[in-house]
Amino acid sequence: MNSSLPPAAPPAIGVLLVEDHPATREGLRTAIACQPGLRVADEAATWHDALRLTQALKPDVLVLDLNLPDGNGWSLLEQLRSQQALPPTLVLSVCDEALYARRLLRAGARGYLMKDEPIDSVLQAIREIHAGHMVTSRALRSELMSQALELPSPPEVGDHPAGAGGLSDRELQVLGLIARQLSNKEVAASLGLSEKTVHTYKTRLMAKLGVRTTPELEVRYRQWQAGAR
Repeated sequence: MNSSLPPAAPPAIGVLLVEDHPATREGLRTAIACQPGLRVADEAATWHDALRLTQALKPDVLVLDLNLPDGNGWSLLEQLRSQQALPPTLVLSVCDEALYARRLLRAGARGYLMKDEPIDSVLQAIREIHAGHMVTSRALRSELMSQALELPSPPEVGDHPAGAGGLSDRELQVLGLIARQLSNKEVAASLGLSEKTVHTYKTRLMAKLGVRTTPELEVRYRQWQAGAR
């Protein structure tokens, strides 16, 4: 009679959810809790709580929204990476993939999905990122492969929306916060900049995008987010 015990199951993948919308956070929490091999390590609704919990818990996977009430998920990712404390990270956002995905992947994220992806795709992305793979939408994967092979991009995949490709990463970060109607002081606090520096970025953005006022910057960004080309 074989009395040897079966091998122990691997520990569940601990996921830290960083999302400021309670309904979205609850939906993700419920979906993860129903999955074998996954667990919610904790949840955060703010930039500062996300930083504290990531440093304390060292989760297996971080699921990160970009728009947080007291900061920017992009800058959180950058700070954790600079501290060598960045876990495998899936950015899950409403922010347009064409504007953000490649930039966030360069900044250290392991995956980028829009929030309208099916929940099964998000759960699979968590597992794949934990296993060391990178995850993007099918359209972006096709585009990146075409670029790697020096082939023309598929016709349904556009380049950056007009004007966005000429913005630096920091300029796009500042523009995204301006579009949320944050003041220069609030933008500065979110990105760890001085108000003078934020003013300089805003002036540069207006010049690059050919607009004269802050409301016009907000309109341009919203057009991009809506998929305007």
